[in-house]
Amino acid sequence: MSRSLRVLQIVPSISLVYGGPSQMVRGFSAALAAAGAEVTIATTDSNGDVDELPLAVPLNQPVPEEGYTVWYFRCSPFRRYKFSLGLLRWLWQNAHDFDIAHIHALFSPVSSTAAAIARWQGLPYLLRPLGTLDPADLQKKRQLKQIYATLLERPNLAGAAAIHFTSEQEAAVSHRFGTQTPGIVLPLGVTPLPPPAAKIDVRDRYTIPRDRPIVLFMSRLDPKKGLDLLIPALEKLQAEGIDFHLMLCGANPQDRAYEQAIYQRIAASPLGARTTVTGFVSGDLKTALLAAADLFVLPSYYENFGIAVAEAMLAGVPVVVSDQVHIWQDIQHSESGWICACTEESLGEQLQVALQNPAERQRRGRQAQQFASAQYSWQAIAQRTLDTYQKLLPR
Repeated sequence: MSRSLRVLQIVPSISLVYGGPSQMVRGFSAALAAAGAEVTIATTDSNGDVDELPLAVPLNQPVPEEGYTVWYFRCSPFRRYKFSLGLLRWLWQNAHDFDIAHIHALFSPVSSTAAAIARWQGLPYLLRPLGTLDPADLQKKRQLKQIYATLLERPNLAGAAAIHFTSEQEAAVSHRFGTQTPGIVLPLGVTPLPPPAAKIDVRDRYTIPRDRPIVLFMSRLDPKKGLDLLIPALEKLQAEGIDFHLMLCGANPQDRAYEQAIYQRIAASPLGARTTVTGFVSGDLKTALLAAADLFVLPSYYENFGIAVAEAMLAGVPVVVSDQVHIWQDIQHSESGWICACTEESLGEQLQVALQNPAERQRRGRQAQQFASAQYSWQAIAQRTLDTYQKLLPR
C-alpha cells in the first residue's frame, strides 16, 4: 500500500478521569501517526459517569491533536454507559474511509455496536478487551454478560480480524466464548510525563518528614485494585513500627459510594495519620508525586497490563504488584520490584522487605526505568502494530 494506512481508533472516552485505558489511546495514536499512519479517534465527550460536566470539546467535527485527529460526539442517551448515537451514525456513514479499525473495550454498548457496524460495512477491525474477558471480570453481572455476549460480543469476536491482548497472561486466561479468532499480543506503551511547569515539593505540601518513605498508590479506586489487601497490610506494618507514608491518589467517577467508603475506612483507621488522600491527580502534581515516591504499589486481583505501574517504572520508582498484574513476569525478570500473591500476608511481607531496604529500592528503581524505557516505548510498539495491521488486511 503506497499511501498512508488509514486507521480508526474507537474508544468510549479519552478523558483522563477513566485512567490508563483511556489515556493510552492518545499516546498510541500519536505514535502510530509518527510512524506514518493517518489516525483518527472516534470517541464521546464523556468525562465521568456521575457528577462531572462533559469534556469541553468541539463536537461532530475533526479536532487536530498530536499528528492525529479526534472526532468527539455527545454522550447520549445513556451517559452511564458512554453511549453515542451520533458516533454510531458517523461510523455508519464513514466506515469506508478507513482501512482498519481498532476498537477498545468489550461489554461497552458504543464499542459493541461500533464493532457490529464495522462488520456489516466490511471494515476489518481488532478488538482490545481491556481485561473484560478475564474470568474474574466476567463474574461481575455474570448473567447479564452471558446474554450480552450471546447477542453482541460473540458475533463481534468471531468477526474480528484479531483480538488485541496486552500480555501473554491476558491472552492465556481470557475467555473467548467459543470463537476461533486469533489473538495477538502487543504491550502498551508509556508516554514520559512532560517536565513540570512549576516545581512542587510533595513533602512540604503534605507535611511528610524527609526521612519517611512514601508509598504511592495511584490508580482508580475500584474493588479489583486490592485496596482491601493494602489497607490492612499497611495497618499491620504500622503497628509493627515500620515507617512509611501512604499517598492514596485516585478516584472512581463510576462509583462514588465505593470511593467514599475507602476514604472513610482510612479516616477511621490508625493508618489515617500516615496517609494523604488526594483524589484524582494529573499534570504537574502527578509528575511530582512520582518523583517523590519511594515505592509504588498495586495489588490488583486482575490487571491486563497496568499503565500506572509502567508509568511508575519509567519514572524510576520500584513497584510492588500482585501476580495478577499481567506484566508481573517482566517486573520479576528485570528486577524492577517485588511480586506478591493476592493475600494480605504476602503483600505485607513484600512491602516490609521493600521498605526496610532503601538501597535495594534504589537499585530496583533504576532497573525499572531502564526496562520500561526499552520495552514500553511507543515508537517500537507502533511499528509492530502497523506491521500487524498490514498482515490483517485482506489481500
